[in-house]
Order: sequence, then C-alpha cells, then structure tokens
Amino acid sequence: MNQTATGKFIAFKRKEKNLTQEQLAEKLGISNKTVSKWENGKCMPDYSLVRPLCEALEITVAELIDGEARTEGSIRVFDEQQMVDMMERIQALERQKLTLFGLALTIMGIALLALSQFLEGTTVRDFLSGLLAGLSVGEMLIGVYLTARSLFRID
Repeated sequence: MNQTATGKFIAFKRKEKNLTQEQLAEKLGISNKTVSKWENGKCMPDYSLVRPLCEALEITVAELIDGEARTEGSIRVFDEQQMVDMMERIQALERQKLTLFGLALTIMGIALLALSQFLEGTTVRDFLSGLLAGLSVGEMLIGVYLTARSLFRID
C-alpha cells in the first residue's frame, strides 16, 4: 500500500467527479485538511471512512488501496471486507505502538527524575541533577502527549 499513489488516485478521482476538497470532506463529515493530507500522501483514510470515500468517488476498496483503477485482467486476492478489516487492524496496531512508546517515555522520565535526586552535592552534581530533572520533565510531557494522542485519536 503506497500512501502517495493512493493520495494521487484520490485527488484524480475527486477532480474527475468535479468535487473540491471541501465538497468531498463535507460528504464524508470531515475537514478539508484531512482530504488534503490524504492527497499529499501524509496519511491514509481511517478504516471507518474507506467505504463512504469509495462510494463518493465511485471506486472499489481495492482500487483505493492500490492507488489505481482496476484493469480487465487484474485478480484480487482479498475481498473488500477483508481489506477494510486489515486496515482497521493496522491502524489499531499503530495506535498501540504509539501508546506503548508514550508510556515508555513517561516511565523513563520518572526514572530520570528519581536518578536526578541522587546527584546533588557539588556544583557539577547540582548542574547534572538539574539537567536530568529538566530532561525527565520534558520526556514525561512528550510521553503523556503521545499516550493521550493515541488513546483519544488526536491527529
């Protein structure tokens, strides 16, 4: 699955239907910025939008995923429901990966904060302690942000 090819195909089919990004977005109940992200290959449509998108563009799920119109002799190994299910599983795994990464950063930040408490004493140790404390707070903030982003599906 090539995001760039899929994005170009979405743009081609949208223009073929004489739709603006705004009009397509309105049909799907999303923002035009999301359509722009798809067309620029920055992300793929959410699995819940695949069928409505295909209906709006009058294409099949296989054509959307391939990023090209079906040819006469083409053979599909999966049916459309299997493809949508596979996209759903992939997106769920990506969210889980992001959640785990965020949690790992948060835990490492807590560990660094605890470590920074043991480095006090001399000027150099105080400097290192402050540096570690600052790094740990930053790391924890990034970890919390990534975890929240993945849990609440913030784009």
